Amino acid sequence: MAGRGRATRQQHRIVVLGAGYTGLMGALGVARRTRRLGGKVVLVNPSARFTERLRMHQIATAQRMAEIDIPSLVEPAGIEFVQGWATRIDRAGRVLHVDTAQGPLPVPYDTLVYATGSAADTDPVPGASLHAHTLNSPTEAARLAGRLAQIGTGTVAVGGAGLTGLEAATEIAESYPGIHVILLGRNEPAAMMGPRARAHVQRALDRLGVEVRAGVEITKVLPDGVELGDEIVPADAVLWTTGFRASPLAAEAGLTVDATGRIVVDETLRAVSDPAIYAIGDAAAIHQAWGVIHGTCQSGIPTGAHAAASIARRMRGREARPFRFGYLHQPVSLGRRDAVIQFTHADDTPRRWYLRGRAAVRYKETVTSSPRSTYRLARRVPLPAAAMSSRGGRAARRLPAA
Repeated sequence: MAGRGRATRQQHRIVVLGAGYTGLMGALGVARRTRRLGGKVVLVNPSARFTERLRMHQIATAQRMAEIDIPSLVEPAGIEFVQGWATRIDRAGRVLHVDTAQGPLPVPYDTLVYATGSAADTDPVPGASLHAHTLNSPTEAARLAGRLAQIGTGTVAVGGAGLTGLEAATEIAESYPGIHVILLGRNEPAAMMGPRARAHVQRALDRLGVEVRAGVEITKVLPDGVELGDEIVPADAVLWTTGFRASPLAAEAGLTVDATGRIVVDETLRAVSDPAIYAIGDAAAIHQAWGVIHGTCQSGIPTGAHAAASIARRMRGREARPFRFGYLHQPVSLGRRDAVIQFTHADDTPRRWYLRGRAAVRYKETVTSSPRSTYRLARRVPLPAAAMSSRGGRAARRLPAA
């Protein structure tokens, strides 16, 4: 009589598209959680080098960043890395089509984790896509660095007074004292922060000689400046940091997306229009009791951890749990020697507490350097999303509905 052996598990292919902060956490988390469940994880990304999006303003000012090799991070976890650009999602056949250096490559999946991130949106304003620099990639940031080196004592206009524009403006002003930096925005810089943090930001801008033009709207980007309605502001270079858009790949595949192209997901981060697809980070429209999450590393990494847990639970035949998240802080560098940290409620509104100066610099550097050690830990331990945010559980649930 034949002996009773263990049944062979059928392989379940999990393809993660995008290897930013969020995608890496998703890939490492799901590999760790599904290894004994027959999970085979494939990570697809255009570059083999990890891009620290939080440091793009430093690349734009010609500062050298650490070289972080993606395959060396993921291959010890048994993850297959595919370098290439995703061109199409075949939902019916469950195949991701990728252009690689060796030619087109079909990558089949049982579950797809969509982590393509987002980019500054230059489409709404005429001339922005033609004449403005962005921080959308290391290549584009390096192109701005080359231009800044040529300007000498010229003028740089930064479009957008949000946190990205604020970090870029102060970094440029500190690195190139001869350049006149103009920060242009509909709102005052750091408008989302409390009054004391905003006052510190303004002092830093004054110290660095950054001219602030609040309450203005750029209506056109020119080869040599920007148009503010009837006024023209001359500039030797324009940096565009306002607005965002997600990759068009999801919409082209017929998935339900919001106005910015983010995939609409349910409370477990699974696409409402396709149960085989999860969306995380900037690529997902994620609703919480207090509103919709806006894309940051702070919120993105927990979504990667939670999607990994959701996939593993469903592979075990269990029900996935709802994602809960709340913000903790708004860390902003003001050059290399100054920073401000606004601590927040779960819905990202400011609390009374904040840090400034050197203490804030140390805090910011600790936060921005932590993902690498987190990824190494994720290879060995299935980190829960709540561990990524101190507001991830009960604090978020206590908030009233928006």
